[in-house]
Amino acid sequence: MEEELKKERKKVILSGIQPTGIFTLGNYIGAVRHWGLMQEEYQCAYFVADLHSLTVRQEPAELRRRTLEAFALLLACGVDPEKSLVFVQSHVCNHAELSWILSCYSPFGALSRMTQFKDKAAKHADNVNAGLFTYPALMAADILLYQPDYVPVGEDQRQHLEFTRDVVEHFNGIYGNVFRMPEAYIAKTGARIMSLQEPTKKMSKSDTNPNAFITILDDPKVIVSKFRRAVTDSETEVCFREGKDGINNLMSIYSAVTGMSFEQIEHDFEGKGYGDFKAEVGSAVAEKLRPIREKFAELMADRSYLEQQCKIGAEKAAEISARTLLKVKKKIGLLLP
Repeated sequence: MEEELKKERKKVILSGIQPTGIFTLGNYIGAVRHWGLMQEEYQCAYFVADLHSLTVRQEPAELRRRTLEAFALLLACGVDPEKSLVFVQSHVCNHAELSWILSCYSPFGALSRMTQFKDKAAKHADNVNAGLFTYPALMAADILLYQPDYVPVGEDQRQHLEFTRDVVEHFNGIYGNVFRMPEAYIAKTGARIMSLQEPTKKMSKSDTNPNAFITILDDPKVIVSKFRRAVTDSETEVCFREGKDGINNLMSIYSAVTGMSFEQIEHDFEGKGYGDFKAEVGSAVAEKLRPIREKFAELMADRSYLEQQCKIGAEKAAEISARTLLKVKKKIGLLLP
């Protein structure tokens, strides 16, 4: 990766996913489907952020399983380890080491103002640990070790990126040009995908109603069944207009997976009922996600291959990140071995 950066200097994008579950259809349409294409335009780095998941108590065997599944999911969704850097966070000790250093440059007041800290502390009042509080310093280390130009962030992580940018400004102000200033990556996203049961709410895997969301590994029959149960309205016309939140959402999904315009969809389903339309959307989504399901199953059946790729990715990540860490250590005055 580093040699390629020197030759081409493609812009670098870094993104991490926690091993907390499978992507939803909303995640897929909004971001995941673009990952394969991004590799051609950018130098991409993806990692499974298993250390971040430790702020909440985990069952060890389950965490190990989910971490491997998350790694496999990255590959199944189109991330090519020959083109992108792919690794597991805890396999690269430089993350934890730089995290400690950056925590010493992180103002207590700034950490205490983090919205996610407040939210998680409220949800897990019996386990408000120091890791939850210093989470942004680890996230800053994750980012800055690889000197990326861009970091894709959702609204819930935007505050953490701003924190990272503040750390860069503060650190570089003291020691010179050590870190590249990362920018938020604004993806060319598809439509905002809403809940199938409450179409005024965003689709989320944390929804208590399993019929409200689709995951990219759902069985085809389950997908079709969930779409058949999708909430619509009392009319029968398939058209996109204000007040038809359920149908608007289904049309957005159908358009995203087929490439059809709303005008084409309205024409094709003119005179047909919602039942036909829901079934067709379900079938189209199931077929679109089929290659991911099949690739994921193939990868999970070959554990030795996955473990080999984890090892290769970790070695590459360690080599690249060590350069940044060494520079930091020299700047702050640590005695090198």
